[in-house]
Amino acid sequence: MELKTKIKAENGQQDLVITRDFDLPLELLFKAYEDPEIVAQWMGTKVLKLENKKHGSWQFETSDGKGNVVFKANGAIHEFIPNQKITRTFEMENAPFGVQLELLKFERLTDSTSRLTIHSIYESGELRDQMLKLPFAQGINMAHNRLQEIVSKLK
Repeated sequence: MELKTKIKAENGQQDLVITRDFDLPLELLFKAYEDPEIVAQWMGTKVLKLENKKHGSWQFETSDGKGNVVFKANGAIHEFIPNQKITRTFEMENAPFGVQLELLKFERLTDSTSRLTIHSIYESGELRDQMLKLPFAQGINMAHNRLQEIVSKLK
């Protein structure tokens, strides 16, 4: 099965570019990253904080069926331009990947389709390559597929 979310990672670099076209109007795609309730649904996580503004911050947490925290991530929002761009940091707690810089660009393709481009910059090429060894591509594809499915119902 072809993955709809594409990841471009050039050898010897410390960044990667994630691209996905959605069958969603631009405003709904952006809302999927802006609305805490929608983020929680498609990411399958608890949104502890999501301050969508310059100098805002965010924090997500996922627990297993027994209530044990299995994933916790946070960051700062440096730029927030509705329906255009979010610039933020991303840090997984208790993980060796360090802080990443993420530049999310939202683009209208047609009235009913849009594109998301995420440029992620890691501290080093080695850290980026470690991330890519995980089932990263499958995970982001699954999340984006859920985003498409959940947000399509809001049309």
